[in-house]
Amino acid sequence: MFETMIQAIQSSPALLVLAILFAITFIENVFPPSPSDVIVVMAGALITRGTIDFASALIFSTIGSEGGFLFLYYLGTQTDRKLIRTGKLKFITQESLEAAEKWFGKWGFLIILINRFLSGIRSVIGFFAGVSELNFKKVFICSTISTVVWNIVLLFLGMFFGAHINLIDKYLNVYSRVIFSVISIGIILFLIYYFIRRRGKKKPNETV
Repeated sequence: MFETMIQAIQSSPALLVLAILFAITFIENVFPPSPSDVIVVMAGALITRGTIDFASALIFSTIGSEGGFLFLYYLGTQTDRKLIRTGKLKFITQESLEAAEKWFGKWGFLIILINRFLSGIRSVIGFFAGVSELNFKKVFICSTISTVVWNIVLLFLGMFFGAHINLIDKYLNVYSRVIFSVISIGIILFLIYYFIRRRGKKKPNETV
C-alpha cells in the first residue's frame, strides 16, 4: 500500500508534497491519532527518489509538528484552572491537573524534551505544559529539539529502509502501543499512590 502511495506521489511537485507533510504533522498533534510518523518515513523514501530534499523535509515536518504542539500549549495557557476545578470540562479532571503539575514539577522540562518519543500522549503533554504555565522559551527550545531529533530518525528510516515501509509502520505501531501501555500503567500507579497518600492526610489525628 505505502509503496503504491509513494509511486503516486513521487511525480508530484515538491511544494505539494511538503505542504502535505506539514499539514499531516500539524494535524497529528491536534487531532491524534493520525499516521504522521509513517508519513515522515515516506518523505524519507521520497528523498532518495529525488522528489524532495532532506533539508526541506526536515524543516516542513518540524514546523508542522512544532506548530501543532505549540498550538495545544497555547490552548492550555488559555484554559482557566478555575474552570477545570468546577468539573465542567469532563475530559480534564482536577486530579489530572494536579498530577500533571506534579510530573512537570518533578521532572522539569525533561518531559518536553522527550515528548516526540512518547507516542500517544504528545498532545496531552503540550496541553498540560500550557495549563501548568511552563516557561514558553524553555518549552519551545525543548520541544523543538525533541521534534528535530525524532524527525531525523524517521527520515533516515525512510531513506535507508524505504522499500520496507510496511514493516516500519508495523514496528512503529508496536512501539506506540508499548510506550502507551507503559505510560498508562505508570499513570495508574501514580494516581493510586496519590489518592492513597491524599486520603491518609485527610484522616483526623488520633488521640490517646
